[in-house]
Amino acid sequence: MPIPSITRGLILASVIAVWITTAGIRTAGQSTQNGGPSGEVTPVPVLQAGTSGDEIFADLVKQNELRNAQLQEYSGVRIYAVTNPQGKVHAREIVRMEYIAPDKKTFVKISEEGSHLIQRMVLNPLTESEASAAAGKEHHDSSITPANYTFTVLGQEEVGAHHCYVVAALPKREDKYLFEGKIWIDSREFAIVRIAGHPAKKFSFWITRAEFVRQYERIGGFWLSVKDETFVDVRFYGKKILTIEHRIDTVNRVKSAASAGQDQNVTWISEKPKSE
Repeated sequence: MPIPSITRGLILASVIAVWITTAGIRTAGQSTQNGGPSGEVTPVPVLQAGTSGDEIFADLVKQNELRNAQLQEYSGVRIYAVTNPQGKVHAREIVRMEYIAPDKKTFVKISEEGSHLIQRMVLNPLTESEASAAAGKEHHDSSITPANYTFTVLGQEEVGAHHCYVVAALPKREDKYLFEGKIWIDSREFAIVRIAGHPAKKFSFWITRAEFVRQYERIGGFWLSVKDETFVDVRFYGKKILTIEHRIDTVNRVKSAASAGQDQNVTWISEKPKSE
């Protein structure tokens, strides 16, 4: 039985999503399992004239090493959804994720709806690839460091409650595990708040456009990713969006303030996703 065209397009889109979760935006010391306590940072609220991008990233790497040394574990609920630009949901999964330092991630599926084919060929590979990457089974030099990127300071900007340095990141080589884009770095704690960009190398003839946005927040004293969005144009199949929402509930065995008072029973939207 041939694979429906929409699913072929989503499988291609999932290549970019796997890249984001396992390689393309991995930082030195602040991947999806990084963060830091407030007492381990040096306040630098104002960008000094002449400060270079490499200087900012030297401080970022140093603070990330301190943060990683203190992060023992965290857990939460993740919601994966594949949609079109109009919000039509093709498939959705809810999983519980647990991370134990230094290299163990486990995923347990809670519920799923929508196309079983998309779940099997698009969503399931995301958690499998991330678990393998955490365990060191996938080795790529993709860290966000001066060894891989040229950094140019663009200025300063407010992102929510965070005063950030805005830095352009230009990869030093054409590598599918690197990206080109912008990074927002908290000026007080030297932690990444937001990354936006696209892969440094084209993945496929079929993928005409691929962009991503990853957002981090300070949860339980640590900086953890809270949302990933992947926007892909697939030739002949149109635009697809994959969203990963991270709901962290415990960090180092302490219930996070973000989850306090929230109902952790996740409910589905009223519209039932279309199955294929």
